[in-house]
Amino acid sequence: MLAPLLLLWPMSVVLTWLVAQGIANKPFDRELGDKARLLSRHISAEVTVDGTPHTLFSLPSDAAELLHADESDTLYYQVISPEGSFIGGDRQLPAPADEEAAPAGTMLFRDDEMNGEPVRVAYVRVRLPGQVGGPPPLVQVAETLGKRSRLATEIIKGVMLPQFVILPVAVLLVWLALARGIAPLNELQQRIRRRESHDLSPIDEREAPEEVSPLVRAINDLLARLDRSISAQKHFLADAAHQLKTPLAGLRTQAELAQREIDAGQVDPQTLKKSLQQIARSSQRAAHMVNQLLAMARAENAAQSLTHPAVNLARLATETVQDLVPRALEKRIDLGYEGPEAGRPGRTPSAGPLVSGQPVLLRELIRNLVDNALNYTPAGGTVTVRVVDDPFGQVVVLQVEDSGPGIPAAEREKVFQPFYRALGTNVDGSGLGLAIVAEIAAQHGAEVALEDANLRPRAGHASSPGARFTVRFPAAPAPKG
Repeated sequence: MLAPLLLLWPMSVVLTWLVAQGIANKPFDRELGDKARLLSRHISAEVTVDGTPHTLFSLPSDAAELLHADESDTLYYQVISPEGSFIGGDRQLPAPADEEAAPAGTMLFRDDEMNGEPVRVAYVRVRLPGQVGGPPPLVQVAETLGKRSRLATEIIKGVMLPQFVILPVAVLLVWLALARGIAPLNELQQRIRRRESHDLSPIDEREAPEEVSPLVRAINDLLARLDRSISAQKHFLADAAHQLKTPLAGLRTQAELAQREIDAGQVDPQTLKKSLQQIARSSQRAAHMVNQLLAMARAENAAQSLTHPAVNLARLATETVQDLVPRALEKRIDLGYEGPEAGRPGRTPSAGPLVSGQPVLLRELIRNLVDNALNYTPAGGTVTVRVVDDPFGQVVVLQVEDSGPGIPAAEREKVFQPFYRALGTNVDGSGLGLAIVAEIAAQHGAEVALEDANLRPRAGHASSPGARFTVRFPAAPAPKG
């Protein structure tokens, strides 16, 4: 605040000087105009014998003394006839530039110079009685600026001298007021600076100034969200480390066992082959776990949700089903697709259900749902991927149902948590597939529902409730053109 105050002070000096000049000119201009009118009363006109008008000027001695009564300034005057000839006064006084436009009887003022000295000039055109045509006589009275400058200086002193006292006092008061007002903020700043990096506890609002209470509440809300996020990350990393321990430990155990057998000279090809197969399975589990973790991180990346082009969901579903057919055949599971035609790949999606989203993430969502269904469906079962288009164009529904053992109602909310696996199952998995599905669905504004499939039992197979995962996406508008 000191910089604006110091900048405004010289501007105030200049403005005060200009105002003082105007105030000082007014009374002296009035006095100068009165003197010009006094001179105009001593101008007369007469007509000569041949009928030519003649202008006369006669100034009595008492009037001349009155004009020169001021001893502080020099006074000049001049009288010019209608013909432009000099009648009386001082010849050196310059004529006004706008004398032809000046109306008769109007007192005008201007700034000029006389003998190299600035003067203030009052001039007026005098209309004489009986004068019919031609310009009226001109009367000018000029005065030096001594009294005016002294008066303006006195005004400046009377106005500016108090400011030399008021300005430092104002600066001091502002300094003290701001220092006192900012003291609670400084204390709050020091408390925050003294915190440990892991301390995300809320700031006490009672110790903060009332004016910044909304800011403190916003910071507390941010700290709470950061605390939840960091806790979730720590939990996720701990679970990931725990889950990776099992395949890595299996790799190490089988490798050490094979090494001991080789060192002992008891190399049985079948035993060694079995150890290598176990190592391959453990490395495959570890690789699958790492891929799932990468998919989870990609799904949680908010930057990918910034751009959502229109995607043909039926095309993604059919392509994913085709990729997983060999695995379904290996497990003797009937994997099928029901829904609208997907259209040809590589073309702009013009037919079929359209959703706004990232194709890579949507493909990951479908793959994880189908992969989960294949894991829990026994041999001879069925897995159906279904895409349902809303005739009203509001939603697009993706369903994946299987004839597996199903999921109890008490566990249906938990299966979407990372690393959770349904109780009573011996399926080898990472526990991340459905968590990835929930995260990708949230990124695309979709809803995920889980219910029993209630499929009719096939001949020769036991009845099972099965599971049906339903994902409802907001429908994307069809592309123009």
